[in-house]
Amino acid sequence: MEAMMKPGIEGVMAKTTKTKSNAPLLIILCVLIAAVFGGWWLYSFSKPGSNTSGIATKPSPTTGQTTQTVPPDAPPGANPPNQSGSATASVTLEEFADFQCPHCAVTHPILNEIKSIYGSRIKFIFRNFPWEMHDKSYDAATAAEAAGMQGKFWDMQNMLFTNQRAWTADPNYKQIWKDYAQKIGLNINKWEEDVAGTGAKLRVDDDKKRGKAIGVAVTPSLYMNGQAVPFTELNVDGLRKIIDAELQKSSSQDPAPAANINSTK
Repeated sequence: MEAMMKPGIEGVMAKTTKTKSNAPLLIILCVLIAAVFGGWWLYSFSKPGSNTSGIATKPSPTTGQTTQTVPPDAPPGANPPNQSGSATASVTLEEFADFQCPHCAVTHPILNEIKSIYGSRIKFIFRNFPWEMHDKSYDAATAAEAAGMQGKFWDMQNMLFTNQRAWTADPNYKQIWKDYAQKIGLNINKWEEDVAGTGAKLRVDDDKKRGKAIGVAVTPSLYMNGQAVPFTELNVDGLRKIIDAELQKSSSQDPAPAANINSTK
């Protein structure tokens, strides 16, 4: 019996040994197949314009905005615009923003720093562009414009952006705006009348018409001398680089001063 069973046992052991010897090869083969498939999948999904979800993609502040130029026949917007700096500056920055837009609140201190750095060397224009999906943004723009009728637009604009999280989450947001109006020294009765009137609303509507005609797709949108600034450049360093280049180009195009013919050597 021992002699008869031995060959059978050895045969089974031999087969087991052979199977074990092939295991590493099978593992390597599986890994190679997985790597090839994975590489193809990543390539397919990373190609520009690929959209396997079947859902149309929309521009967003995180992807920037398509480079575009302000058309010369675009509506002028509210006139006079809310502007700071020098009216004759060679560089004009025009911002379209929504008071309820989180990205606009983040960009607000950046643009304030830019205005502080360049002062009268630039002209800065703010345009209202409230989105319909934001339930308080149009009223906030109207509140800011009403403050502007007392020469306090920038004060109210700063209050609204700086405290955006507080008033957007509060059902009594209009009372909060009234508190802001008192803090910045407005005549409250006149401000409330202007908020309820048509003048402030018309200014908001005129800004929105200009933005739509230009093709504003995201907020904030910033244009420098009529050219869209990429969203990725909406930081202090990026804006300084672009503005400095434009100022340099402008200064190189200025005519050379006339020679003083009365000067003596």
